[in-house]
Amino acid sequence: MLTVHHLNNSRSQRVLWLLEELEVPYDIIRYQRQADMRAPKELLNIHPLGKSPVITDAGNTIAESGAIVEYIVGVYGGGRLIPAPDTPERLRYVYWLHYAEGSAMPLLLLKLLFNIMPKRAPALLRPVVRKVSSQALTTLVNPQLKQHMNFWESELTKSEWFAGSEFTAADIQMSFALEAAAARGGLEQGHPNAMAFLDRIHARPAYSRALEKGGPYELGR
Repeated sequence: MLTVHHLNNSRSQRVLWLLEELEVPYDIIRYQRQADMRAPKELLNIHPLGKSPVITDAGNTIAESGAIVEYIVGVYGGGRLIPAPDTPERLRYVYWLHYAEGSAMPLLLLKLLFNIMPKRAPALLRPVVRKVSSQALTTLVNPQLKQHMNFWESELTKSEWFAGSEFTAADIQMSFALEAAAARGGLEQGHPNAMAFLDRIHARPAYSRALEKGGPYELGR
């Protein structure tokens, strides 16, 4: 049976959600973040990088969110949650499936890091770290993040979901970026279509089931 090696408060929540949408049976092995928010060393026994998400299935170990989504949809989807080949929707699907981690999440991770660095710096260095972090956020991270959020908003005026009129696995992949942006990026300001997207995914029964199994996660840190 497919096993999700689930790290609390992490992107692996999306894997649980995808499996719930497809009604695929799975097991969960749970891992708890350490005090410094890093994954525990036990995950190194599953994959050499010791990161989450990671799944094991039929002798395969698969890491990276996009690769996991492609594997699950390909093996268990039966044509569900993916647009038909050779359609404009399929092209959009592929784009958003890879954009989520390739373009959106690095910016959101930078924002998180620059926000927490001053709090974790030694007291004597804190003023300097705070100044550097603030400048990086103001001149680099926040303007780019705003550009990306405006891009999401524009795309969601064209269709209800990222790949078109139908909900797909690309929406699951994009969900973490939008939830993180809502928690710490100011998405709620001037992006009504993006916020409506979050309302729609939160209302899905499979999303709720995945949250019950995976546990709540906080993205505002």
